[in-house]
Amino acid sequence: MKRSEINAAIRRAEAMLDQHHWRLPDWAAWAPEDHKAEPELAAWLRDRQLGWDVTDFGLGNFGEKGLVLFCVRNGRQGDPATLPYAEKLLFVAEGQVTPFHAHKVKVEDIIVRGGGNLMVSFTPQGSFDTGPVLVDGRPVADPFGLPVRLTPGQSITIPRGMQHSFWGEPGAGDVFVAEVSQCNDDLTDNYFLDQIGRFAAIEEDEPPHRLLWNEG
Repeated sequence: MKRSEINAAIRRAEAMLDQHHWRLPDWAAWAPEDHKAEPELAAWLRDRQLGWDVTDFGLGNFGEKGLVLFCVRNGRQGDPATLPYAEKLLFVAEGQVTPFHAHKVKVEDIIVRGGGNLMVSFTPQGSFDTGPVLVDGRPVADPFGLPVRLTPGQSITIPRGMQHSFWGEPGAGDVFVAEVSQCNDDLTDNYFLDQIGRFAAIEEDEPPHRLLWNEG
């Protein structure tokens, strides 16, 4: 991805936050020089994968397959001295797909906080475990059937090991999403159905608006 594309994606997410009157920690608005000014805090954030994350999954077509995230809180998987839970915000553009993937460690709730509708699909292909899929406590009778449509306020519980994909429903607008889960590790706990990457390779065509968590 070009840095200009990443910058534009973060600015769009920041506009959505303003639209929904959602506030983030002060380090969410850090410029690159702020990371240098507070190196201990910057290292603490990076160690816990906190902050901005923009990815095209290495596919080079962010508009069709990509995602913007902000990790608000997290511990380290396997380290009982840190938080055992994580909270992320996801900014899903209309029609933009996050490809099929599963997690071996974390169970997660995906919550539509506002904006459009989120479509969530499951497949048995590549899944290494199954479990009940719940929408606000109600079991989904056939999660491998039609995609589940979540409207603002609804949430879905995704068991560990189940391959899932999601996107903003076309025609309904961009979607403001939250994820609450067990401790998250994007370096080791993403298992994609196809051979794709978790992070984007960045082409520097302009200065960064915000650093991503893995470069802070």
